[in-house]
Amino acid sequence: MDRIALRGLRATGFHGVLPRERAEGQTFVVDVELGLDTGPAARHDDLARTVDYGVVAEQITALVAGEPCDLVETLAQRIADQCLTHQAVAETTVTVHKPQAPITVPFDDVTITIKRSRA
Repeated sequence: MDRIALRGLRATGFHGVLPRERAEGQTFVVDVELGLDTGPAARHDDLARTVDYGVVAEQITALVAGEPCDLVETLAQRIADQCLTHQAVAETTVTVHKPQAPITVPFDDVTITIKRSRA
């Protein structure tokens, strides 16, 4: 399985359980790996035989900026589900970073990573 990776996609979202998170929003960062066979696309030099990662990036940032959810777990699942709508993608690994999470001690980042594949 070949991998296409998108790293550091950023968008402002209003996800979280606290009223302040929903009102003020914060930056979320997303890393995605897409598992697929890129051989047919490479052999034919044909974008239609792979996945357009520019489109995937736009879809991911739209999800982050879109309908709020309480949990980053839910956001990660929404992103994984969207990635798997692309016919060429057989599996995906999604990491959502919440670097401005409301934690009262010093920290660098909060992340969730999920891996999903076609059923």
